[in-house]
Amino acid sequence: MKNSVYFILTVIMVISMCVSAPVFGQSKAGTSAAPELLIPVGAAGIATAGANISSIAGPDAIFWNPAGLDVMNQSASALFSYRSYIADMGVSYLAVAGKVEKVGSFGLSLRAFNVGDINVTTEFQPDGTGEIISPTFFTLGLTYSRMLTERVSIGATTNLVSERFGNVSASGVAFDAGVQYRGLAGVKGLSLGVSIKNIGTSMKYDGSALYVKAAADGYEREYTYYKVSAATSQMPSVIQIGLGYETKVANETMLRVNGTFENNNYGIDEYRIGAEATYANLLILRTGYLYSTDPSGTESIFQNFAVGGGVDLAKSLNIPITVEYAYVPVKYFDGNHVFDIRINF
Repeated sequence: MKNSVYFILTVIMVISMCVSAPVFGQSKAGTSAAPELLIPVGAAGIATAGANISSIAGPDAIFWNPAGLDVMNQSASALFSYRSYIADMGVSYLAVAGKVEKVGSFGLSLRAFNVGDINVTTEFQPDGTGEIISPTFFTLGLTYSRMLTERVSIGATTNLVSERFGNVSASGVAFDAGVQYRGLAGVKGLSLGVSIKNIGTSMKYDGSALYVKAAADGYEREYTYYKVSAATSQMPSVIQIGLGYETKVANETMLRVNGTFENNNYGIDEYRIGAEATYANLLILRTGYLYSTDPSGTESIFQNFAVGGGVDLAKSLNIPITVEYAYVPVKYFDGNHVFDIRINF
């Protein structure tokens, strides 16, 4: 079993280097397919700036590192999360997961990116045609995770990605995979996490809206239609490698600190650090910081830090529900608020 664990870790590390190698120091933001896949979901991960991929567990882990799904203490769990994004957009996330004894855990997730209504304009009608479209972007995922040993867990997710607006649409399939190793180097509380996300097919828009009506100048012939060929784009693949350490700092208080390196094939390398304090398995406080290495000096509209917390109502009201929250400040727009409700069975 130990040899199998080392083999899995080696394979993931090799794939990680192959994915990340060509893109160091470059930024091609806005040119990938399905950029909504990079919008984080779940208050636990967002509040720690995505640094906790080595320790995150339960349905929250489906997005951040699917290896953590089978680490949950419950036999089943359901998570609903909503993030108020920028410009009145929002992200809704639903995940349900259950354990099967001696088999592992299975999860089903649905992520929907709500853009809202958009007035259609053209080069000849810049003030609008009167038509309104409502883009629909969603990702449907199926996850499997298993604890190979008391220390090592693995997981993988297959995502169906669909985008549609007006009379054009595109779809693709993306895969996520990850591993978590607890008790790294024999040190209690020390954990390693590796996650690879959005490895998949290219996406290309197609549909009736790509047909354009045209007439040849100087010729007496009827209008004809020609089709505009949309470009093909790749998924925004991501590799993350993280370390975490958990220790007891008081009788009923646990402290966890995490650090993660992220490479994105359409973006700049990022370094994330986060901290989480838990009191009596009841109250949780979190904070995180993200550092980007963009050499151009371009700054994101999202501030570098995040904060959040949660409360387990089972400890105070005997209700198997955990409520969590995260906040991310944003320049020029209202800050992002993230609300989670988790039901444990």
